[in-house]
Amino acid sequence: MAALQKSVSSALVAALAAGCLLILALCAQWGAALPITSHCRLNESDFQEPYIINYTFTLAQEASLADNITDVRLIGKKLFQGINVTKRCYLLKQVLNFTLEEVLLPQSDKFQPYMKEVVPFFAKLSKKLSQCHEYDNQHIQRNVQNLKNTVRKLGESGEIKVIGELNLLFIALRRECAQVEQGWKMDY
Repeated sequence: MAALQKSVSSALVAALAAGCLLILALCAQWGAALPITSHCRLNESDFQEPYIINYTFTLAQEASLADNITDVRLIGKKLFQGINVTKRCYLLKQVLNFTLEEVLLPQSDKFQPYMKEVVPFFAKLSKKLSQCHEYDNQHIQRNVQNLKNTVRKLGESGEIKVIGELNLLFIALRRECAQVEQGWKMDY
């Protein structure tokens, strides 16, 4: 009887050890498969505050009224041309950083009270994307540089256009960067 218990016990320990090794191997394999750009993610909840949606879209609408350049679109198909879908969030991170540093912060005294709320919101998104890196992607750099050159060429009118397209930037960031938080879901 003791020999049988020892044999069963040894078999259980061996099975447990094999199971643990299998789980470790699967975890290592899954971790190796994660892309470098996995940090290029925001949460869907970052875009859920009704007041910030309202302020962002109202700010964009007010700036659009002052935008007299109607034949140029900054946030659109041309911006994403040649960019793999998995790299679009990184592209938008670059656009967001440019928008903050060279447009929103210098223009922060305009379009009040909306700008006072919208600038910190976009700064928070930028901070969340700060770990997002993509190495050596010439298409992204070229497209972002084209956007920057267009804005700089248009001068203050270009800056107003950027503010007038904040709603488009908001939508693009949500579409390309936000992931729905996983939680328990009950089917009824």
